[in-house]
Order: sequence, then C-alpha cells, then structure tokens
Amino acid sequence: MSIDLDKMTRQFLMGEEKLPDDVFTFIQGLSDVLNNFSPRTMAEKRRINVAKKQLKEIKYHTRKMYNKISILEEKLNVLEENLQEGT
Repeated sequence: MSIDLDKMTRQFLMGEEKLPDDVFTFIQGLSDVLNNFSPRTMAEKRRINVAKKQLKEIKYHTRKMYNKISILEEKLNVLEENLQEGT
C-alpha cells in the first residue's frame, strides 16, 4: 500500500483534511444508541436510565468546560497582545 504524499499535502493546504469529531458528536451517538435500545428487564431499564442521566451530566460538564476554555483562550489572546505591545 503506497501513501500519496502529494494528495495529502494538497488536502492539507486546501483545508480538505478530515477534522476529528468533537466530543458532542460522540455524546450524540451514545444518546441515540441509548434512546433506541429496548430493555427486556427492569434491571436493564434502570441501567439505561442511569446511563442517560450520566450522559446528560457529561453533556452539561462538557459545555461548561468548553465555555471555560473559550474564556481562557480570550484571556490568553489579550495577554499576548499586551505582551507584544510592551516589547
């Protein structure tokens, strides 16, 4: 199997490379699986309900984390601008 470096370079330069999925894509996939799963016993039903609640918490904390990252990136940009102006 050969690797086409020219094609890879062209895709990279043109911005056509495959971007990695974000966490919300994975969360949505898990949510779809849990919603489409049909439990056969009460124990399975309880486990699915627990998993759905945990997934909801994961989604909440992920959003919170992304918001904090965004704020920190903005602060970093301001600090870098101030550092460049000071030199």
